[in-house]
Parts: sequence; C-alpha cells; structure tokens
Amino acid sequence: MTLALASVIAASGARAQGVAMGSGPRPGIKPIQCKGRGIPQLEDITQKAGIRFTHSSAPENRYIVESMSGGVILVDYDRDGWPDIYFTNAPTVEMALRGETAPGALYHNNHDGTFTDVTARSGMQTPCFGMGGAVGDYDNDGWPDIYLTCLAGNVLYHNNGDGTFTDVTPKAGVRDGRWSTGAAFADYDGDGFLDLMVANYVDLDLRHLPVFGSGATCKFMGIDVQCGPRGLKGAGDSLFHNNGDGTFADVSKKAGVDDAKGFYGLTVVWADFNNTGRPDIYIANDSTASYLYRNAGNGKFTEIGLESGTALGEDGHEMAGMGVAVGDYLHTGRPSLVVANFALDNSPLFRNDGEWSFEDVSYPSGIGLPSVRWVKWGDAFVDLDNDGWLDLITVNGHVYPQVDTLSSGARYRQPKLVQFNQGDGTFCDASDQAGPAILEPRVSRGLAVGDLFNDGNMDAVVEDLVGSPMILRNHGIAGRHWVSFELAGTKSNRLAIGAKVKIVACGVTQTEEIHSGGSYLSQNDLRVHFGLNKATMIDSVEIRWPSGSLDRVKNLAVDRFYAVLEGKGIVPPEQIRPLKKP
Repeated sequence: MTLALASVIAASGARAQGVAMGSGPRPGIKPIQCKGRGIPQLEDITQKAGIRFTHSSAPENRYIVESMSGGVILVDYDRDGWPDIYFTNAPTVEMALRGETAPGALYHNNHDGTFTDVTARSGMQTPCFGMGGAVGDYDNDGWPDIYLTCLAGNVLYHNNGDGTFTDVTPKAGVRDGRWSTGAAFADYDGDGFLDLMVANYVDLDLRHLPVFGSGATCKFMGIDVQCGPRGLKGAGDSLFHNNGDGTFADVSKKAGVDDAKGFYGLTVVWADFNNTGRPDIYIANDSTASYLYRNAGNGKFTEIGLESGTALGEDGHEMAGMGVAVGDYLHTGRPSLVVANFALDNSPLFRNDGEWSFEDVSYPSGIGLPSVRWVKWGDAFVDLDNDGWLDLITVNGHVYPQVDTLSSGARYRQPKLVQFNQGDGTFCDASDQAGPAILEPRVSRGLAVGDLFNDGNMDAVVEDLVGSPMILRNHGIAGRHWVSFELAGTKSNRLAIGAKVKIVACGVTQTEEIHSGGSYLSQNDLRVHFGLNKATMIDSVEIRWPSGSLDRVKNLAVDRFYAVLEGKGIVPPEQIRPLKKP
C-alpha cells in the first residue's frame, strides 16, 4: 500500500479492529534479502504428525469475538522431556447462544514424530469460549498447570500428575469473568510462588452485540465489517497474587495495573527489562497505547510506556498491538520487543538501550518493510538456524473475510514471515526461501516455538482461526551446534519462570529468560535453547534465579539437553521431575 492510500483510508474513518494508521512503507527503503547463507527448511508435517484438530470458525466473522481466538500452548504436561501441544478453541456466536461449546485439544508427544489426542482422558474439554492461555506451576508441585483465557470466565487447570487435569478455578479465584485474552505467570514479589497477570479486551455481551456494518468503526476501506474494538468499552486488566495455599487475591488496583483507562489489552509478557532482578510487565494494547509497567519492588508498578518509548509507534501513533516477541537479539544482555501490528503499518522493533529507554528500529533493522502488508499476530524470537543469533518468525491473517472482495489486493488468508538475524542489528527476509509452508496463505493467530522432536532444532506450531493448525518441523543447518537447559527452582518457583541464563561459547555471550505467555495468547516451550554455530564447547553458564541466587557451570559439551536444579547445578533429569502419580 502507498502512503497516499493509507491516508485516504484513515480519512474515511476506517479504523475498525485496531487499524493503527502509521506511515506505511518508507520511500527509499528496500527489503533486505538473505543472500549467501543457508536457510533452514520449515516443513508442514501436521498430517504426518497425526494432528486432526480443527478450529471452529464463522464464515463471515460478523462479530469481533469470532476473530480473536487461536492461542496455542506448548507444555510438557507429563514431564517426560518432550513438549506436548494444547490447541485452544472457541464456538461461533450462534453456537454459543445455543449453549454449544467448541472443545480444545491436548496432544501427547509420542517421541517418534507423531502425537496422540488425549483430550478426553485429560479432562480438558474446554468449558469456555476460549482465546489462549499460559503455563505455570502455581502450587510448586513440579507439574505444569494450564490457565486458559476465555470470554466470560477463565479456567485454571491443575495438573494431577497422572495425565489428567482438574478445574480448580472456583477455589483459586482466578475466573475474572470478563473477555480475557493474554495471560502470563511470574513471581513479581519474590515469595517463590507464581502470580498471574491477565489482559482483558472489550466489554462484550453476546446477547447485545453491535450490528455488523453499522457506524464508522464497522467499516473497512468502504465495506461493511464487524464492529470494534474502537467504539466499544475496554474491559480492564487483572493481577492475581498467589497466596501460596492454592488461592489467589486480586491486587490489580493496589498494584496499579488494573487498566483504569480501559484500553484494549491483548498479549501479556513478563520480563526483567532493566536487569533489576524483578519482572516487569508489558501489555500490547489494540488501537490504544501499550503499557510497560516497571516493577517497583514493593508490590506496586509504575506505568512508563510513553517515557520508555514502547507505548506508541515510531511516529507517535497508536498500534494495533497483537503479539509480542521478547529476546536479546543483539547480545547486549537486555531483552528487546517486537509488537505485531495491523496491515498498512509495520511491526515495531523496540530496541532496549538500557535505563528504561527503547528505540523503534523496525525499518533500519529490516523487520519493518516486509511486515507492512500483513495483519500480524503470533511472533517469536527464536534461533532457527542455530548460528547463535535470534531470528524472527511471524504468522499472519486478516480479521475480515470481506477483504477478499476488495480490488486493493488485501486478502483474508496470508503467508508467514521468516526473518534471519545477520548479527549486525539487521534482519534479512527469507520468507520465500524457508519452504513452501511459509508462503501458504492461512488465517493464522497463535504461534509457539520449541524443540518438538528433541533434535536440537527449534520448531514452530501455528494455530489458525480457520481450519487445521500447522506443525512446522525445522530441518536445521548441518554442522551447527546447540544446547538446551531445563530448569527447576527450589527457593524459586518450581518451573523457574523468570530465571535468566547467560552462556559464553567461543567468545560469544547470549542471554535468555524463561517466560510464561507471550507471542499472541500462546506459550512457548519453557526449556531454554541456544544455537552455538561452530562452537564445540560451552565455556561458562550463569543462571540468575528469581530468588536472586546464582549458579555457575563451566566447560559443558554441546548438542545436549541439561537439567539444572537451583543450588545444585547440572543434575540427572529425573532429579528435577516429580514422580508420576498412579
């Protein structure tokens, strides 16, 4: 799209569904092509893997709630060392008004490249209008629990350790009851128990929905579309403090994170942005300024989005903040952010310059231009080629099926983006070189990354709003080394969420943090993966645990999975995994 066209659209009032009109493509800026480097192939193996799940969808998406579902969760629920997959689901409005549900699906990893649907046995047939979710061991029993966000009431599933889950929402007190979207666990007060942040979107009643195509916020480029989020009331956010006894207390207002302005929250991530040892909160808001909450260390947070430079796009416009990728792509020891954005606008790359200062370097980095055309959702920093530098993968798909009738070239189904880190602050676009699955047009939403097959290559799972998901197996680059760490806390929370791992290999320092939630309403594998390129030995590993303690290990072999127990260092895997229950 040209800048002139973007201006015309903005002038027509077509800012429905969070169209944050920015500057459009920049004159004189060209995409950076990947040349002279190996590109790993990402193969769609969904059918071969035995995945038969299909997300329910409404053909016309006449209501905003029918457009937003599709988070995907990677979780090793049985603690066998292999990531399993949970797909969220949601009924159409018509189904919901008839009292019908659309169950999600839990797939067990069979260790042989295939998965088995174990939903019925697990007890996780979603009793809600599902959006996404996050993983956290809220009771520190060693078994990862799953929190699902939903319209009109969320669900906390306690992992029983025998392959089954129990809905403990009423006892835990974390239902919320609004239209919840993103969620993430972290121990913000350092008491060893995971707390829970939940973003809520708009105040919506299925029996009193805005009329399709009515009003300025229900139009897009002159055609009738679903209404919102502009013109609808925001729903506010929630912070639940873990009481350590299986219950939570709502401390949202006391902590200063209740979203009194009523912005349209979508994705939540916790990260220690300034290396204080305390997790901060970033919330991507749709069509409104995003929030960065600095953890003051006294149970309260200070919102510094505008001051930090992460609230708005580069030229001061509001973003359609959907997905969030967090990673130290520059090897500075500081996590930066990519925020997925609507079509006609780039996805900002907020480079973390330290001292709570970020700069949007999307265009000079090469990330900006290829992203402008698409409606962007799930995204992740991940080292796809194991060269020691974090790459970026983004999944796309429009909100309005009606755009297929336009002559502008906008399409409902859209390809993915794969951009490789060149080690100098720039990314080259290899979307047309990483395999045909990347270019296949889909209506994608959630994205989660992890080493599904324990072969040292990071794979991707994509959940689409329409139809089947996509399992993208990464065939990697021959001769590249790697290392992976699975952590377990003792003083810290058991899953070690919030721990920072720093490694040095062949003179290169890399840092990763363990996150709950992120991407778009999704959950990545909690294991920490590093690509090592040609390094044949890891010189040192330093782990800063959420408790503040440090563990250091030296001279580790490459191409291995390591288990690390807080205070003990490297241990056999069985020492960090609980005994299975009968």
